[in-house]
Amino acid sequence: MRDHEPAHDRRPGRRLSTRETAELLGVKPETVYAYVSRGLLSSRREPGGRASTFDAKDVEALARRNRREAAGSPGSGGDLSVRTRITLIEEDRYYFRGVDATELAARHSYEEVAEWLWTGRLTPGTAFTAPGTTVEVARRAVNALPGHTSPADRLRVAAIAAAAEDPLRFDLSEESVLGTGRILIPTLVAALPPVRHDHEDGGPLAHRLWGRLTGRRPDDASLRVLDTALALLADHDLAASTLAVRVAASARAHAYAAVSAGLGVLEGPLHGAASGLAHRMLLDVLDQGTAVPVIADELRAGRRVPGLGHPLYTGEDPRARVLFALLEQVPQAEPALLAARDVVATTARHAPLHANVDLALAVFTVSSGMPATAGETIFAVARTAGWIAHALEEYGERPLRMRPSGHYVGPRPPQPLP
Repeated sequence: MRDHEPAHDRRPGRRLSTRETAELLGVKPETVYAYVSRGLLSSRREPGGRASTFDAKDVEALARRNRREAAGSPGSGGDLSVRTRITLIEEDRYYFRGVDATELAARHSYEEVAEWLWTGRLTPGTAFTAPGTTVEVARRAVNALPGHTSPADRLRVAAIAAAAEDPLRFDLSEESVLGTGRILIPTLVAALPPVRHDHEDGGPLAHRLWGRLTGRRPDDASLRVLDTALALLADHDLAASTLAVRVAASARAHAYAAVSAGLGVLEGPLHGAASGLAHRMLLDVLDQGTAVPVIADELRAGRRVPGLGHPLYTGEDPRARVLFALLEQVPQAEPALLAARDVVATTARHAPLHANVDLALAVFTVSSGMPATAGETIFAVARTAGWIAHALEEYGERPLRMRPSGHYVGPRPPQPLP
């Protein structure tokens, strides 16, 4: 029982007076009768009595719902909770299956971290490859899109094309879904149009992805940043896109469709596209030579400064901390790093906000000559590993459990036919 709840008699069948009901709900007696008129509560008069009484279970259920609505804010997720063994975020750190995710990303490739998320086993030297037929189908589908198509749309079309090529996609056994993950991720990368003509289709996934993000030749330090970024971003508990994946998997959609659901949500400006906003801001800071007028313009327009703050971390995002340390070893990243530090310092005069992973990604994409959309592409490819892990976990749960009840607040029936 919560400290602020009155200790009512909870015997089975117990009925409450109007006064007791108002006390339990924390409202005036008049409001109790308003609940009755709206159909949220039902009342009854006892034989020989004049006052209304209310079923204690109904009143307590309404009290719980009112508390949830009062505590929750738009986008907070309310009391939604999903048991998972994949990612834990705690005390400004995060862990993949109990192991510090930043240490995993520092010591292992993206493919190795993905396997750890999926199976709980580390297999050194793991590399993902896709059949040529699957890649060809996905490439043809992506190449048919308009030139202005967003990265999320390209990846979603590639996922759909790969699904159409796979007649066994409806097999939701663990081994089959693992096979899907190992094929889908390299297919997504291979389906993206190359920027460099001498791009490599072999080697680690980060090498293959590099030539689809920038025309510059890669160096070892930059490739290490990209591979580490992919590993760091592989999962982050129940982000909005991951929740969408689990809802799809709960309905027993196949893994390609579940990933497509995640890609659809990822395209929102508050999720995967956030690094693009930080990218453009850094370009403005570099152009003007100082962050002050750029930050002032953001605030004057009523916008949040991109790349700062995270609801799950009180200090600096641990993913940003790792990437900033690696970027210090990339000589061409120094101007963008200084610009990012200027943004943090300028904003800190008024709000104690720390850098998040979007700002670190923006430093990387700006200094590597990549477009503003590159961060979204990196994010989507990386997070596909986590989506597969969550789909696998959800397939082991009761089907259709991700089905909350709607709280109807419209006119009570019967209403006249319009």
